[in-house]
Amino acid sequence: MISAYTGTQIREAEKPLLDSGMGAVLMQRAARGMAGAAIAELRSRGRRLYGSSVVVLAGKGNNGGDGLFAAAHLAGRGMRTTAVLASAAAHPDGLAAFRRAGGRVLTLTDANAGELAALAGRADVVIDAFLGTGARGGLREASAELVSRLAGMLPVTGPRGIVVACDVPSGVDADTGEAAGPVLPADITVTFGGAKAGLLADPGADFAGRVVVVPIGIEDSLPWPALRRVEAADLATLLPRPTRRAHKYSRGVLGVVAGSPAYPGAAVLACRGALSAGVGMVRYVGPPEVADLIRQSCPEVVCSTGTVAETHVQAWLVGSGMDGSDEEEMQRVRDAVDSGLPTVADAGALPVLPDVLAPQVVLTPHAGELATLLQRLGADMDRKAVEAATLAAVRRAAGLTEATVLLKGATTLVASPYQDFYSQAEGTPWMATAGSGDVLAGIIGALLAQVGSDVGRFRALAIDPDERWAAIAAMGASLHGMAGAAAAAGGPLTAGRMSDALPEIWGKVSTLSN
Repeated sequence: MISAYTGTQIREAEKPLLDSGMGAVLMQRAARGMAGAAIAELRSRGRRLYGSSVVVLAGKGNNGGDGLFAAAHLAGRGMRTTAVLASAAAHPDGLAAFRRAGGRVLTLTDANAGELAALAGRADVVIDAFLGTGARGGLREASAELVSRLAGMLPVTGPRGIVVACDVPSGVDADTGEAAGPVLPADITVTFGGAKAGLLADPGADFAGRVVVVPIGIEDSLPWPALRRVEAADLATLLPRPTRRAHKYSRGVLGVVAGSPAYPGAAVLACRGALSAGVGMVRYVGPPEVADLIRQSCPEVVCSTGTVAETHVQAWLVGSGMDGSDEEEMQRVRDAVDSGLPTVADAGALPVLPDVLAPQVVLTPHAGELATLLQRLGADMDRKAVEAATLAAVRRAAGLTEATVLLKGATTLVASPYQDFYSQAEGTPWMATAGSGDVLAGIIGALLAQVGSDVGRFRALAIDPDERWAAIAAMGASLHGMAGAAAAAGGPLTAGRMSDALPEIWGKVSTLSN
């Protein structure tokens, strides 16, 4: 798994080395790693090193020192380097090394912000080292003006200079991912010691680009991560495989309460997602007109109009495509959640759930639905506030509801009521299409039915049994993202194609453990 940490956790791990006089050594390790990442990125784009231009935007603290030392290394490779200092004060050792390497030094003022933004806009490499992990709030005054102008002149597509963020993009909170003021979008963020949680949560992830972690010697001293990301190798360990004598009931049975006369397709897509994710059987309970469409699309699904109590399953999926107009259906939602079985609750189920739930209930809202839920629970967050602070929002929702909460988005976040967090971002923007969330709900429901009771499976990856519900939700988000990206192949797609692509993705991931 990828582990990410708060800025405070990283600084505490650095402190013993700093106290022992190794601060300069840590800075040199960071600077060499950042220079190496910039060189690798240039070469990957077919750019030459010698004669290429570098502009480092350097703040006065250690982050600016890292940037100046990195630029000095690049100067040693024949690159033309210019430092734009945020103020007359700069990291003294870093500035001295930069000058010795032949770098040109300019000081930013209100009067020359536009001119220096244009200079940076023409550079082959821009190193953003204005603010680091300890900064609170965004860029101010001339620095903000320069970054605002520079971000505005960088083209969205086509050739341009490479932007390398030093540890975090300036203005992004390393702990939360919240962004203050203008932020320069990076192609790569070179971060030191460990990934920062704010780089793996929106909106910080919008600006981070590809995250490169440079070891600096503190890694063995890091505590339990603030946030984790499931990788393909982890899926290979966690995904279930049928044994030789398996049968449909031993492979898990998922109950589905979903769809409505207005949105029958949501139930179909949820069932398709579940069937593609390996569950032994899907039982649908709901209106006959929805059941008829399911039978036509998914003849494997067993449909009925019975009750939750009469339906024998290992997990439930409720809410996809439900509009609240059918009280009998809404009562089935309540009964499923009250059953004590693992339950994924999507969309139309959210408004009728109790305020306090349990960890095995996985809520899957998008930002608007999460804002509505939080407001119902007394938290003053509208959709805009949720999107500006996704990690804080999902943390608060899990704390208030005592459920596992998955916030869907470009970066999907999962929070457990025990404050364990996951971030998944394997997907593609083409997945922002009707029905995508229904397929995701089906995948998670299938996983809950198959591995929800298999506590030992999670211990293999040091996942506490009480935290397995969040891990299962993250597994589902990862598979969903990979299947969507594969199905899209760089172009538009429909939700059903995500389900079609999933078995092949599952098979490829499973081979990683062989």
